[in-house]
Amino acid sequence: MEIVILAVVIAVVVIGALGGLVIGSRKKKRQEPPEAAAPTAPTETPDITAPPTAPQAGEEPGGEARPSGGATVAGPEPAAPVITEPAPPAIEVPEPTAGRLVRLRARLSRSQNALGQGLLSLLSREHLDEDTWEEVEDILLTADVGVAPTQELVERLRSRVKVLGTRTPAELRQLLREELLTLVGTDLDRTVHTESGLDTPGIVLVVGVNGTGKTTTTGKLARVLVADGKSVVLGAADTFRAAAADQLQTWGERVGARTVRGPEAGDPASVAFDSVKQGTEAGADVVLIDTAGRLHTKTGLMDELGKVKRVVEKHAPLDEILLVLDATTGQNGLVQARVFAEVVDITGIVLTKLDGTAKGGIVVSVQRELGVPVKLVGLGEGPDDLAPFEPEAFVDALVGS
Repeated sequence: MEIVILAVVIAVVVIGALGGLVIGSRKKKRQEPPEAAAPTAPTETPDITAPPTAPQAGEEPGGEARPSGGATVAGPEPAAPVITEPAPPAIEVPEPTAGRLVRLRARLSRSQNALGQGLLSLLSREHLDEDTWEEVEDILLTADVGVAPTQELVERLRSRVKVLGTRTPAELRQLLREELLTLVGTDLDRTVHTESGLDTPGIVLVVGVNGTGKTTTTGKLARVLVADGKSVVLGAADTFRAAAADQLQTWGERVGARTVRGPEAGDPASVAFDSVKQGTEAGADVVLIDTAGRLHTKTGLMDELGKVKRVVEKHAPLDEILLVLDATTGQNGLVQARVFAEVVDITGIVLTKLDGTAKGGIVVSVQRELGVPVKLVGLGEGPDDLAPFEPEAFVDALVGS
């Protein structure tokens, strides 16, 4: 019995030992390090200039991954935007004013053929009877020369033609040229006065009805002065028209001229005062002041214009007051001229749109009406189409000489 028990115990011990060896072998195999993974190709640096791809599922627009747990994994920092300041407008060099009207003569002559060529055609007739002279008068009146100047010119022409006898085309053209020059006037001072005898800039006030091209003319006049070597400050005293100050400032920026402006619907006299003050402080040569130009029949505007003049003269006397008239308005322009002349002392006239009308005779009639000369004429839409008025060039354009 004892021998049997001993054999069982020995069998159990042997089986246990063999089981331990098997378990230990399996643990050893699990603890051995895995074989080294084969080396992979190096990853390329992502091209940050490539356009972003559409977001995939679980990804927010802009390149940030959004794990299912809700946490956001930041992607690469976006490049800072480059802010480019707009370049200042290039300063333009205006066309020289010397001889500008001569250069624009062809444009003027095309629109004035009805006057000059019509007169030459009538005077070339073999027999000049009363009907012919009436036709001469009609041409002059249609061209807005005015009744009194027309009568004077016809009388002189009749006398000279009678003395001349035979009339060649060249003689008639010279005769008509001389008489028209007498009518237009060659002895008037047509200088735009921009020189001050004081320690202040020359001060020029520009007046006229809205629609005549007043603000545009002020800007073009700034170009004329800059072309002549003067520094200019612009005063935007037309505070009633919303776009007037912006328009004037644009003209000024083109030639490097400062524009003084105030709030919309503000006090025009205050803007005019500040314009002269800043022009004086800056040492400018000329201050150009653009004024409001609502209907001339409104007494309030005329009172405001008188106030602007008085306030400016607290700094210094005005050197020039220019009235801008639309040449196409004819006799209505003369009515406007009279009203403005009653409020301020007009010293010169600017005729705009003279290239688009056959009514060049308004040069004569407006000078007679106001007793002041035409100093500048507008002959187109270009920035340098404002020209000093030259009687000889004007008449030569009429008669084609």
